[in-house]
Amino acid sequence: MSEPGHPVPLPAGVSRVLARALRLRCPRCGESALFTGPFTMQQRCASCGLTYEREPGYFVGAIYLNYGVTAVLALGITWSLDLAVGLTLRQQLVVAIAVAALVPLAFFRYSRSLWLALDYLVTRADERRERRRQRR
Repeated sequence: MSEPGHPVPLPAGVSRVLARALRLRCPRCGESALFTGPFTMQQRCASCGLTYEREPGYFVGAIYLNYGVTAVLALGITWSLDLAVGLTLRQQLVVAIAVAALVPLAFFRYSRSLWLALDYLVTRADERRERRRQRR
Protein backbone atom coordinates (compact mmCIF):
# COMPACT_ATOMS: atom_id res chain seq x y z
CA MET A 1 0.00 0.00 0.00
CA SER A 2 1.02 3.59 -0.51
CA GLU A 3 2.08 5.80 2.36
CA PRO A 4 -0.04 8.91 3.08
CA GLY A 5 0.80 11.82 0.82
CA HIS A 6 2.31 9.67 -1.93
CA PRO A 7 0.42 8.93 -5.15
CA VAL A 8 0.00 5.27 -6.14
CA PRO A 9 1.43 4.72 -9.64
CA LEU A 10 -0.24 2.47 -12.18
CA PRO A 11 0.76 -1.21 -11.90
CA ALA A 12 3.66 -2.27 -14.11
CA GLY A 13 4.12 -5.57 -15.90
CA VAL A 14 6.51 -8.28 -14.79
CA SER A 15 9.21 -7.35 -17.29
CA ARG A 16 9.06 -3.68 -16.31
CA VAL A 17 9.28 -4.51 -12.57
CA LEU A 18 12.27 -6.81 -13.17
CA ALA A 19 13.94 -4.16 -15.36
CA ARG A 20 13.51 -1.69 -12.51
CA ALA A 21 15.11 -4.21 -10.16
CA LEU A 22 18.13 -4.55 -12.43
CA ARG A 23 18.43 -0.75 -12.49
CA LEU A 24 18.22 -0.76 -8.64
CA ARG A 25 15.03 1.32 -8.64
CA CYS A 26 11.75 1.12 -6.74
CA PRO A 27 9.74 -1.83 -8.09
CA ARG A 28 6.44 0.08 -7.90
CA CYS A 29 7.27 3.40 -9.58
CA GLY A 30 10.86 3.06 -10.85
CA GLU A 31 11.62 6.63 -9.78
CA SER A 32 13.70 6.39 -6.61
CA ALA A 33 17.06 4.66 -6.17
CA LEU A 34 17.03 1.80 -3.66
CA PHE A 35 20.51 2.45 -2.27
CA THR A 36 22.18 5.53 -0.83
CA GLY A 37 25.62 3.86 -0.60
CA PRO A 38 27.30 0.61 -1.61
CA PHE A 39 25.52 -1.38 1.12
CA THR A 40 23.06 1.17 2.56
CA MET A 41 19.46 0.80 1.47
CA GLN A 42 16.78 3.46 1.84
CA GLN A 43 13.85 2.62 4.10
CA ARG A 44 11.19 3.67 1.59
CA CYS A 45 10.74 5.10 -1.87
CA ALA A 46 11.07 8.89 -1.91
CA SER A 47 8.59 9.08 -4.79
CA CYS A 48 5.71 6.65 -4.07
CA GLY A 49 6.37 5.77 -0.41
CA LEU A 50 6.72 1.99 -0.85
CA THR A 51 8.34 0.55 2.30
CA TYR A 52 11.31 -1.58 1.29
CA GLU A 53 12.01 -3.65 4.41
CA ARG A 54 8.67 -4.79 5.75
CA GLU A 55 9.86 -6.69 8.83
CA PRO A 56 13.07 -7.94 10.48
CA GLY A 57 14.56 -10.73 8.40
CA TYR A 58 12.69 -9.63 5.27
CA PHE A 59 15.78 -9.92 3.06
CA VAL A 60 16.73 -13.50 4.09
CA GLY A 61 15.41 -14.60 0.69
CA ALA A 62 17.86 -12.20 -0.94
CA ILE A 63 20.66 -13.97 0.92
CA TYR A 64 19.56 -17.29 -0.58
CA LEU A 65 19.35 -15.70 -4.02
CA ASN A 66 22.86 -14.29 -3.61
CA TYR A 67 24.16 -17.66 -2.40
CA GLY A 68 22.65 -19.47 -5.39
CA VAL A 69 24.15 -17.06 -7.91
CA THR A 70 27.52 -17.25 -6.14
CA ALA A 71 27.56 -21.08 -6.13
CA VAL A 72 26.58 -21.31 -9.80
CA LEU A 73 29.17 -18.75 -10.87
CA ALA A 74 31.99 -20.13 -8.70
CA LEU A 75 31.45 -23.67 -9.95
CA GLY A 76 30.72 -22.62 -13.53
CA ILE A 77 33.73 -20.37 -13.90
CA THR A 78 36.05 -22.87 -12.22
CA TRP A 79 34.86 -25.79 -14.33
CA SER A 80 34.92 -23.74 -17.53
CA LEU A 81 38.48 -22.61 -16.90
CA ASP A 82 39.49 -26.16 -15.99
CA LEU A 83 38.03 -27.49 -19.23
CA ALA A 84 39.54 -24.68 -21.29
CA VAL A 85 43.08 -24.56 -19.89
CA GLY A 86 43.40 -27.53 -17.50
CA LEU A 87 43.87 -26.01 -14.07
CA THR A 88 45.64 -27.75 -11.23
CA LEU A 89 43.71 -28.43 -8.03
CA ARG A 90 45.43 -25.48 -6.35
CA GLN A 91 44.48 -23.16 -9.23
CA GLN A 92 40.88 -24.43 -9.15
CA LEU A 93 40.67 -23.66 -5.43
CA VAL A 94 42.15 -20.19 -5.88
CA VAL A 95 39.67 -19.36 -8.66
CA ALA A 96 36.68 -20.83 -6.81
CA ILE A 97 37.51 -19.08 -3.53
CA ALA A 98 38.16 -15.75 -5.27
CA VAL A 99 34.87 -15.90 -7.15
CA ALA A 100 33.01 -17.08 -4.03
CA ALA A 101 34.42 -14.13 -2.08
CA LEU A 102 33.82 -11.43 -4.71
CA VAL A 103 30.44 -12.34 -6.23
CA PRO A 104 28.38 -11.87 -3.04
CA LEU A 105 29.80 -8.37 -2.67
CA ALA A 106 29.15 -7.48 -6.30
CA PHE A 107 25.67 -9.05 -6.36
CA PHE A 108 24.48 -7.84 -2.92
CA ARG A 109 22.51 -4.86 -4.21
CA TYR A 110 21.00 -6.82 -7.09
CA SER A 111 19.91 -9.72 -4.90
CA ARG A 112 18.06 -7.33 -2.58
CA SER A 113 16.56 -5.45 -5.49
CA LEU A 114 15.40 -8.64 -7.23
CA TRP A 115 13.99 -10.03 -3.96
CA LEU A 116 12.05 -6.80 -3.42
CA ALA A 117 10.73 -6.92 -6.99
CA LEU A 118 9.65 -10.57 -6.68
CA ASP A 119 7.90 -9.83 -3.39
CA TYR A 120 6.19 -6.82 -4.95
CA LEU A 121 4.92 -8.93 -7.86
CA VAL A 122 3.67 -11.74 -5.59
CA THR A 123 2.04 -9.33 -3.13
CA ARG A 124 0.35 -7.46 -5.97
CA ALA A 125 -0.99 -10.73 -7.40
CA ASP A 126 -2.26 -11.76 -3.95
CA GLU A 127 -4.03 -8.41 -3.54
CA ARG A 128 -5.73 -8.76 -6.95
CA ARG A 129 -6.86 -12.28 -6.10
CA GLU A 130 -8.26 -11.10 -2.76
CA ARG A 131 -10.18 -8.23 -4.42
CA ARG A 132 -11.73 -10.65 -6.95
CA ARG A 133 -12.72 -13.01 -4.14
CA GLN A 134 -14.38 -10.19 -2.20
CA ARG A 135 -16.41 -9.06 -5.24
CA ARG A 136 -18.08 -12.49 -5.54
